[in-house]
Order: sequence, then structure tokens, then C-alpha cells
Amino acid sequence: MIDLGNGNSIEGYDKINVILGKNGSGKSTLLRLMDQRLSNGQTCVRYITPERGGELTYDGGIETNRSNNPSWMTTNRRKNRWEQFRQSSVAEFRNLETLVLRSIESDPEIRATDFRFDTEIEQINQVLDRVQLVRADAAGFQIRHKHEDRDVAASELSSGESELISLAVEIVYFSYLCKQEKYREQENWLLLDEPDVHLHPDLQYRLMQLLESSTREVNGRVALATHSTSILAALCGMSDGVRIGLKHFDPTALVFRSVDDAMRSVLPMFGAHPLSNVFNERPPLIVEGEDDERVWQSAVRSSNGRLSLYPCVASNIQSMNQYEEAAHGLIESVYDNARAYSLRDRDDQTYEIDDLGSVVRMRLSCRNAENLIVTDDVLDELGTDWPSLQAGVEKWIADNPTHSRFTSAKAFQDSGWDRKNFQLKELRMVIVGITGSTKPWEVAVGQAIAKMDQNRYAGEHSLADYLGEKVVTQLSLLAT
Repeated sequence: MIDLGNGNSIEGYDKINVILGKNGSGKSTLLRLMDQRLSNGQTCVRYITPERGGELTYDGGIETNRSNNPSWMTTNRRKNRWEQFRQSSVAEFRNLETLVLRSIESDPEIRATDFRFDTEIEQINQVLDRVQLVRADAAGFQIRHKHEDRDVAASELSSGESELISLAVEIVYFSYLCKQEKYREQENWLLLDEPDVHLHPDLQYRLMQLLESSTREVNGRVALATHSTSILAALCGMSDGVRIGLKHFDPTALVFRSVDDAMRSVLPMFGAHPLSNVFNERPPLIVEGEDDERVWQSAVRSSNGRLSLYPCVASNIQSMNQYEEAAHGLIESVYDNARAYSLRDRDDQTYEIDDLGSVVRMRLSCRNAENLIVTDDVLDELGTDWPSLQAGVEKWIADNPTHSRFTSAKAFQDSGWDRKNFQLKELRMVIVGITGSTKPWEVAVGQAIAKMDQNRYAGEHSLADYLGEKVVTQLSLLAT
């Protein structure tokens, strides 16, 4: 644990540590406290301010100011916004070039390889699409078009390109500093405040690739504050050394947690850029199994945009709570007024289930999703009705006394045809086969759900009856 003072501390951290939180929750304050507490002259600690202004041009005044006052740049980087940040990145590129060339000059082992400063430049160029950096005749770099034989002025760059180049330089420079003898054995830190600003999710992904690969083999840790679950999703797919801390508004001991299976499964739902409304327009629905997922995927596809959900499958009923807690934590730390939904089979449980904060938790009114097959709505979708299906099952029982599903079918009959509460999992394929339909049962159920607003059936044994009042109410709220 690192005590940062003022009631703040961090623990459970690893290689790359992502701090998620809303505006005003104290993410930047936490990073600045880390900068102040960890900077002791022995370790390499670099803090990247959240609002980075300026242009990618060389400004000799930066080097002059730093020469006159060694803490000048560090002090300015602790501001929320620094108008000369990108000029300072150009200065750091020149310092990186000098550092690399001196290392080559002083180390015979490096000189014996084909390592050149261009190797460091290539790391940066890999994240760029339209332009690339090339070494200038003097120290520093020029910006060249990748597909045309011409230079590109810094003023021609988009904000995203400027941001990407500036941050890429900072990451590569930090990585190389960590390799120097002074810092090689220390616990060095790169503190990145909102690196997602101005970056499309695709560029965020590339920047995270560079961050992970550059820091993988050096003695350096990263603390990264962001709103972007795109960044988190990218990092969690690259490294096992990623930890997540959910920052709330009060000073607290921020405990970083590892990324478990539930978080990895839930994250794709949150992959949209946080400045968009995609998440609010298509909230996640966590379901028990793959069959349920296919049902709701079919419902979404068949609704022609009237039903907006992102089905997400939990591995089993035991992990539903884990998935719900993961979704709740992410929503509370990133989004305002967002919702997620979860839907369980009823099984033998009572219908009522309490919501988990921003996660609306629902339970079917019938035993399992398979019982939805025998609702009047779905049977109509399969081209039949209940009297016809009942007669078909009776005939199937008479004709198939040695079938592996005979016992289940006979028990269904002996239950008094309790189609809402009987365990129909084993009979789902038999039932669909009897109807003569070629539709998979999940597709038929999903299509019937998509048509519910047409009110074709109501009352006992309707789809609305089996789904239950809470599910139907919430779905009506989601319809557009």
C-alpha cells in the first residue's frame, strides 16, 4: 500500500493500473498526489496532465526554462491544462534521441547490434495512420505523409494525430528512461491523466498497444486515469498485469482489483466511447446461458430497432451476481443515469429479486426460458397452437416408449400439462420437432418477444404472462 495523505491511498496495484471514475471524482487529484509522494529524486516519475495544449513544434524557450529551473516542466505538468504540453513532447523527443545515441556510443554490446534510434521512432509510427515521424537534419523530427512524398506541417495535423504523437513520445521516452542505470532497479511510475482525450476508440486501442509493449520488460508501472472503458477493454485483452480501481468522490483507499472472467465478459458492452450515448441507447442484458443469449439476440434483430439491448451471457447462474456487480461498478464509476438489466430463470425460486443499484434484476415468471416455447405467442410463431401441440405430444408418447426423452414427456403429461412450471429443458427439441417448424426455438421465442407490442395474446399462457410483469414493464420502457 502507498499512503498518499489526505485520506487517500492505493493498494493492490500491478503493472498497469486503470483508475475509472466520473468527472470530479478525484482521479486527477489522486495522480498528482502520487506524483508528489513518489517523486524522491531516485525514481523516475512522470505525470501527464489531462488537458494537453500546444502544437508539435520545437520551442527553444522550453529548454531554456528547464535549464534555469530543473523543476519548471514538472511543475507545469501538474496543472490540469498546459498550453505548451505538445511543444514539451517535442523537446522530450530530442532528449530521447540524445539519450539513445549516447547509450549506443557508450555500450559496446549495443554497438554490436543493428539497434538505431530509428527503432524508437518506428514504435511511434506504428500507431499512426496518415503520417509518420522521420529524423530531421538537426535534432528532432519532421512529420511526413505516409502515402504521399511530402512533409506535413504540425498545423495540418488533426487534434487526434497531434495527441497520439505527443503521448506516444512520452510513453517511449518513459520506457527508455526506465532502462537507464539510475532508474533500472527503482519502482518507476508513468502517471497518465485521461489519455483518451481527442482519440477515437481505434486510436485509443493502438496507444494502449504501445503502452503495454513499451513497459512490458522495464521496471516501470503505469497509473492511468480515464473515463474510457474502450481503453480498459483494450488493456484487459493484452495483459494479465492490468488492475482496475473504481474511484468515487470521497477520499478513500483505492484498491485495485484484477480483471476476472465476469469483468472480461461485461467489458465489451462498455466499449463505446464514453462521450457518446451508445451505452445509454443500448443497455446490457445479462442472461444465464447461451440459449438465453440467442433468444434475446433474435428479439433485438427482429424488433427493427424498437428493442435496444446488448445481450451478455454469464457462464452459469452462480456467476450472475458476479456479472451484475461488475456491470454495476463500471456504471457507477463512468456513466450518469445509465442502466443495465439481468434476467434469471425462475427455477424453484420466488419471483421477487431486488435491484442492484443501477442493475435492474428480473426473474422469469415461468420455470425456464424453454417454457416460453409453449406460450400461445411462440406457438403461433411456430405455426401451431396449444391444442394441436398437446395432441402431438400425446401421439409422440404413444409412438416412442423407448426414446431417451420418453420419461420426461410422460412426466409432462402426468403433471396435467403444467406448461408454465414443468421442467421443459429436455423436451425443447421434441416440441419444436412436433410443430414441424424449421425455426430454432430461440429464434421463434425472440421473434415473438419482438412482436409483443402487437398484443396478439394476453392473459394466462401468453408470452407476457410467462415473462412476468417486471420484464414486460422494463421492455416497454426500452421500446422506441
